[in-house]
Amino acid sequence: MRFGLKALLLALALVAGPYAAHAVTPDEILPDPALESRARAISAELRCMVCQNQSIDDSNAELAKDLRVLVRERLKAGDTDEEVLDFVVARYGEFVLLKPRLEPRTILLWSFPVLILLIGGGFLIVSARRRTAAQIPPLSDEERRRLDELMRDGGA
Repeated sequence: MRFGLKALLLALALVAGPYAAHAVTPDEILPDPALESRARAISAELRCMVCQNQSIDDSNAELAKDLRVLVRERLKAGDTDEEVLDFVVARYGEFVLLKPRLEPRTILLWSFPVLILLIGGGFLIVSARRRTAAQIPPLSDEERRRLDELMRDGGA
């Protein structure tokens, strides 16, 4: 009997787990499903300033709740998704975005992984060439004598 209860609780936790991840409370949900869907999509792009590695949709922090309410208010007022994001970024800065925008000031951030790969690849190529050059043994006296003969005779 105990195994059955544990299995049931485990199954319930696995099924309910993904739903528990969202911190949106019923009083925040918009009656219009299309607007609510847009609100959820925007909330998934915004970082909780308290938790920092969670979206505001997943965070239980008060600031995250305030941001979720703000997003929904802006959508109800008729703002586009981009206008809502611009409004929040204007208030809280670029850091509020989980995925920073590609702009001149963030180009280094976006290009950093590529730069690291290029530097690492260059390092590997240089070290491989050094290793290959170090593995070639010097010519023996007999080989050096034979090479000198070939060079004098013009290779014939």
